[in-house]
Amino acid sequence: MIPLEDLFFTNETAKRLYGQYAKDLPIIDYHCHLDPREIAENKVFDDLGEMWLARDHYKWRAMRTFGIPERLITGNASYYDKFLAFAGIFPKLAGNPLYIWCRLELGRYFGIDAPLDAANAHGIYTRAKARIDEQKLTPRSIIQLSHVDYIATTDDPVDDLRFHRMIQSDASFRTTVVPAFRPDKAMNAGKPGFADYIGRLSETSGIKIQSFHDLMDALEARLLFFKEHGSVITDHGLDNFYFEESSRDTRDAILGKAMAGETLTMREGRQYQTAFLLEAAKRYRRHGFVMQLHIGAYRDANSRMARLLGPDSGFDCIDGETPIRDLGRLLNTLHNADCLPKTILYPLNIHQHEPLAALAAAFCTDGRKAGVILGAPWWFNDQPFGIRQFFESTGQLYPLSLSMGMLTDSRSFLSYPRHEVFRRILCDYLGSLVERGEYASGEQGLIDIIEAVCYQNVREYLGIEARGIEAQCPQRGSRAGASHEG
Repeated sequence: MIPLEDLFFTNETAKRLYGQYAKDLPIIDYHCHLDPREIAENKVFDDLGEMWLARDHYKWRAMRTFGIPERLITGNASYYDKFLAFAGIFPKLAGNPLYIWCRLELGRYFGIDAPLDAANAHGIYTRAKARIDEQKLTPRSIIQLSHVDYIATTDDPVDDLRFHRMIQSDASFRTTVVPAFRPDKAMNAGKPGFADYIGRLSETSGIKIQSFHDLMDALEARLLFFKEHGSVITDHGLDNFYFEESSRDTRDAILGKAMAGETLTMREGRQYQTAFLLEAAKRYRRHGFVMQLHIGAYRDANSRMARLLGPDSGFDCIDGETPIRDLGRLLNTLHNADCLPKTILYPLNIHQHEPLAALAAAFCTDGRKAGVILGAPWWFNDQPFGIRQFFESTGQLYPLSLSMGMLTDSRSFLSYPRHEVFRRILCDYLGSLVERGEYASGEQGLIDIIEAVCYQNVREYLGIEARGIEAQCPQRGSRAGASHEG
């Protein structure tokens, strides 16, 4: 069995690059779904079953495919029984990223190298629980063990951010945790609950919302509140996007119709969303925020189960309907008005990586480095194949050295080995270029790329304070000239 330390390496150069330059870089997790309350309260976890299976829709989806009953997935069974059910299918997950992620999580946090199966499940569960009890594994301790420098959670504009204040007021916790502004509930006028939500937004912002302009002013007030709490980034989940222009009167009429609970036409929904993004982006640019656009999710495909279990429960899929030209019209309209903020594009459909990489490059103008950029492989693509495709394909169209690195996009505090997978594959890709003679600019060139992709690019892009690579990794300098085998 190949040891975990050699995972994904196909050449000796990759091992050296990873061990000397990538392995110990701190992590900036600029898009995740961690609960700030759990970080603030820092509760000790009960067991591995809870840590793995409480909210992980990746595992839930896999378990369902093997016919495991819902009682042992999201139901009222104990986490021990759920863990045993997952262990029973684990050896059958060949080629699935869950297999690698779980092995790395067991190794990195619990010192367990053996692959999980039904026979050793009880022993692994017991060993993991003992480690949790001995080391008092909590959200904060796991974050610090993982060398996480910065976390941006995903937060609604009406959130009071009290848990962020609790975290930020505790000087003993060195990781920076800030909110990301995600106004999806205000952006999707055609969805149930919209009118009630706008009422909450009006109350929270102190602005009476009677027009589309009032709505955007209310959101801007909340954006500034988020900025006071360190926020520098916004986020939007676009199932699909179609550019559809509208007049001011039309926008007000659409908002009024949605507030009255009336059903919007398809065209009205597109007009509203287009106007929303155009107006929001102008405010993001004004206040120095980065705009993230997550594109192409087909949500709640199994409507009966989604109604039963709620959103983000494993019934979302991949769509690819968004026309590249429509996204281009959005960016172009903002660019022509000199209102385009720094923008990160995340296509969920892997076949749109190349078109969107080319589109992003078309809006890097006016001396702005990486003004629009393709984000990290996201959701269904944050696995070895998707990461390699990202390097090998999109790198042909947008310089790899400007990549924003990896993110967890996760609700689990054990998800940080996803950064390790990304970094190992990055180093293997660069090593293969070197050994094939396709890169010959020397060691320093490789160091610069690795440090930029894994840490510096996202720090500079978001404008966040540097902690300093050498300060974070004092052992790095002494190892720079030495050989390292993984």
